Amino acid sequence: MTTMASATIFHNQRCNTSRTVLARLREHDIEPTVVMYLDTPPTRSELDKLLSDAGLTPSQAVRKRESQYKELGLADASESKILDAMIEHPILIERPFVVTDKGTVLARPADKVEEIL
Repeated sequence: MTTMASATIFHNQRCNTSRTVLARLREHDIEPTVVMYLDTPPTRSELDKLLSDAGLTPSQAVRKRESQYKELGLADASESKILDAMIEHPILIERPFVVTDKGTVLARPADKVEEIL
């Protein structure tokens, strides 16, 4: 007997890792809720909860290779300022975050999603 687990993925279809993780969820017979976070960005409290649940700080989950990271001077910014920037510029949010009944992870590398399946 298999139980259909529930999952949510904060997804960017242009990201190879995000596509890999989505495929991995489906291989486990999980059809996740897909949040296209660039189109529907999380609120500050939602992102704060995702980070907290994953055990990460904003500086650990910001995409440092995005041009806005340098343009906004985030290398020396406070965690609060980085979080604000991630809300204002969702492209700065590292991906993919995956939430299941077993926890929340930033699935980078993609194998990390196995921890919560």
